[in-house]
Amino acid sequence: MNFLFVHQNFPGQFKHVVRSLAGQRRHRVFGIGETINLKDRPQVHPRVSLRGYEIKKGGNPETHHYIRDFEGAVRRGQEVARIAINLGKQGFTPDVVISHPGWGESLFLRDVFPDARHIVYCEYYYQGTGGDVGFDPEFPTVFDDRFRIRMKNSTQLHSLEALDAGLSPTLWQQSLYPEIFRSKIRVIHEGIDTGTVMPDFAATVDVGGVVLSRKDKVITYVSRNLEPYRGFHSFMRSLPLLQDRCPDARIVVVGGDGVSYGRKLPDGSSYRQRYTEEVRERVDWSKVYFTGKIPYSRYLRILQVSSAHIYLTYPFVLSWSMLEAMSAGCVVIGSATPPVQEVITHGKNGLLVDFFDTEQLAKVVSDVVNHRHDYQEFRLAARETVRERYDLRATCLPAQLQLITGI
Repeated sequence: MNFLFVHQNFPGQFKHVVRSLAGQRRHRVFGIGETINLKDRPQVHPRVSLRGYEIKKGGNPETHHYIRDFEGAVRRGQEVARIAINLGKQGFTPDVVISHPGWGESLFLRDVFPDARHIVYCEYYYQGTGGDVGFDPEFPTVFDDRFRIRMKNSTQLHSLEALDAGLSPTLWQQSLYPEIFRSKIRVIHEGIDTGTVMPDFAATVDVGGVVLSRKDKVITYVSRNLEPYRGFHSFMRSLPLLQDRCPDARIVVVGGDGVSYGRKLPDGSSYRQRYTEEVRERVDWSKVYFTGKIPYSRYLRILQVSSAHIYLTYPFVLSWSMLEAMSAGCVVIGSATPPVQEVITHGKNGLLVDFFDTEQLAKVVSDVVNHRHDYQEFRLAARETVRERYDLRATCLPAQLQLITGI
């Protein structure tokens, strides 16, 4: 069979399934992604043929702000369609097209390949209320935002209309999509490689010149970028209270200073700068380590030495890092927000706190850190949850392959 995967940050969520299909010689696999994101990226598989596209122009500044993003998506969709047309001229006609609709890449693929089966990754359908928008009073929205959000979904709607099947990583993320499409969307997570992401009681990691192990009191926080969507402000505001309760704990913070979601600060500073300044005089910074973005192997070792792992999020896309922390045997203290609540049952395989309650966060985390042996069952239950529901090889990859190949 012939497969075409399209994702601006290829392979994105498709890494494992692309690798599996490409490893079977009876299949041909092509990938399309944005050239700047493909540059210097490790090869997914030697049998995957890649095509890159460049964005020459986005939405026009004079375009109404409700539809500026949509205009940019149309231009992106046109670039991908040109590549797809050329692939057809070169003799490659996909049996299955798998794409992420969020940036407009899949807008015209049904027109280019009308006979293919089209599968769309349904990651997040924006809501005017009940999701990320309007959740955080520190970053208020106005009524106009609801109109903008409705139009923001236009790109996905065109792709949804053209899909044969969709997949969402969690039940909550699936539930956000319009009911008319929901029955076509399967809930299949990308999967966690539990054979790689696993506890290691002998693990050590050098952070800031200090070698940490499971014998130390280590509090961990991980996010691709340190920003409010992932509760970075609540976490930072809990630091003075945490250190009062756990003065000998080391606090390791993994993530970059960019913005993955939400708005950038108008003065050009990072959220780390803003919230560090807010609590500066009340924190012992000699025991707080900001690692920035780090290699995956080092990130895993940090999880493996963690005494308590903090994961906070708006009602939004679930991070792989939370499931990886559970797979590594961490005690996860998560926010009582969807879709975290879909995975963590409070008092069984983790603990849940109010996203905004910094005192509660500090109290719960410090109790876990100061009484680590009392939470061993939580560690075991967390890993078992991931093995039962989100294991890459036993559960998720077979389900993805069955959906994509129809076999």
